[in-house]
Amino acid sequence: MTDAKLIKELRERTGSGFLDCKKALEASNNDIEAALEWLQERGQAKAAKKAGNISAEGVSMTFSNKNAVVMMELNSQTDFVTTNSEFLSYAYKIGQALLSGKFSSSEEANNVKDSSGKTIKEITIEATAKIGEKIILRRAVKFNIEEGKSFGHYTHSNKRVAAILVLEGGTDELARNFAMHVASMNPQYLNSDAIPTVDIDKMKKEISESEVIMSKPEKIREKIAEGMLSKKLSELTLVDQEFVMEKGKVSQHIKNAGAKEISMSRFEVAEGIEVEVVDFAAEVAAQMGK
Repeated sequence: MTDAKLIKELRERTGSGFLDCKKALEASNNDIEAALEWLQERGQAKAAKKAGNISAEGVSMTFSNKNAVVMMELNSQTDFVTTNSEFLSYAYKIGQALLSGKFSSSEEANNVKDSSGKTIKEITIEATAKIGEKIILRRAVKFNIEEGKSFGHYTHSNKRVAAILVLEGGTDELARNFAMHVASMNPQYLNSDAIPTVDIDKMKKEISESEVIMSKPEKIREKIAEGMLSKKLSELTLVDQEFVMEKGKVSQHIKNAGAKEISMSRFEVAEGIEVEVVDFAAEVAAQMGK
């Protein structure tokens, strides 16, 4: 017979359900360390079964301390899970681990260890087993705080969009306001210098060959094309956008603060993920031979 005290201890150490802990102890002859291994193996097996599932929901969040600012996207399979306190607890644990760890890519981020020695990859496997959905750390970025620079970060209330903005000079409060702008307006580039030449050349070609340009007299086409390109670039770059909080362009507000834009990053949940849309009515009809 399994001791209730052992079940209680195992639940406290693992967070697993009552029945799972009871089964683990029964399978391990009440050896709590062996039961821990049993639960871990079972969790990994559950996670492996879900490995092929698409995780296209989740949260994008920022975290900070006196040394760094990080932003991450943690994915789940359904949006229902993202409001689950257990899922958010895992998100916070992973965020804190990223703040303390060293990584330069999302792949490296999954190998960062938390204070207990678990890697983030192991934490997401554990979360998958407990929550019942495939949980993955899709991407993460980290900025180490440096003297002379301001770091602003923002997580939207729905936790689906987050942004970081770094300035040379200025204040953290100002940088945060611009990070909120980045989250809201989704500029594609920091400034015109950040736009690859190949992309600018492509835009020039598309504009010059457009019906609007071809319908104009030849002698004024170049000038009109320049104006159209300038307008297009202003829509794509942060500094050329109208600031959402106050009148005037972002560049003017940065200049007024005696600052200079250095870096920007924005995560939105599931951007770039292709999700297959299933027509269930058609699928059922096909199976019924209709």
